[in-house]
Amino acid sequence: MTVRAWLSLGSNIDREKNIRSAIAALEKVFGRLFVSPVYESEAVGFEGDPFLNLVVGLDTDLPPGEVAQRLRLIEREHGRVRSGSKFSPRTLDIDLLTYGQQIIHTPDVDVPRDEITRYAFVLRPLSQVAGNELHPVEGVSYQALWDAFDQSQQPLWTVDLGLN
Repeated sequence: MTVRAWLSLGSNIDREKNIRSAIAALEKVFGRLFVSPVYESEAVGFEGDPFLNLVVGLDTDLPPGEVAQRLRLIEREHGRVRSGSKFSPRTLDIDLLTYGQQIIHTPDVDVPRDEITRYAFVLRPLSQVAGNELHPVEGVSYQALWDAFDQSQQPLWTVDLGLN
């Protein structure tokens, strides 16, 4: 059975190169992608260079654990090291936000990710590519979640990388 999965991508080290390369790697593994606009945002949780963030959708028949493993491999291929603080500079961060309407909380897969409702740099692009889809737990659309979000606390700036 094919499932739509949504991913968040972010980078604040060699940002444009890593985002473009990640999109190419994801297309190679998963095929056609649904790509949101790209946003620049300030680092959250630490002092650091600004991030580029976007959301990417894909259709897959792989189980969620296999999808997560492939995302970690793409991160490693882009120089990501998962040691130290959660809030630190990174070459590439790819998070599995949703896997269909499934709710899964295991050590390998945690969907839907709580970042969806906490961070503008995740919710805004998700609302643009999946605005009518319902959050698996909240039961309301991503567009409605964005409309209710306090946008003044986390400013975003559109960046045109020509990806979509």
